[in-house]
Amino acid sequence: MSEDIKSADAHESVAPDKGAKKFKRIPKRKVCLFCADKTKIIDYKDVATLKKFVTEKGKIVGRRQTGVCAAHQRKLTTEIKRARNAALLPFKGE
Repeated sequence: MSEDIKSADAHESVAPDKGAKKFKRIPKRKVCLFCADKTKIIDYKDVATLKKFVTEKGKIVGRRQTGVCAAHQRKLTTEIKRARNAALLPFKGE
């Protein structure tokens, strides 16, 4: 058993080859917040939920960053725009 430990330590101290492949880490897939929680409804009056999907400057955050599915992203966009027109959310941040 001590030989296994010594051989493992020897491999770690050796510098890797320049031709060695580096494996790209695949990130964990994000789950849609609205699909996971069936009771959660996207509504323009729910400002607390909508603020999570808007940056400080007032831009709508994309699907890749939030992890929302395409159908819910479309619904979310329309509800954010409705909240802006109703003066619940700002069009432009500070």
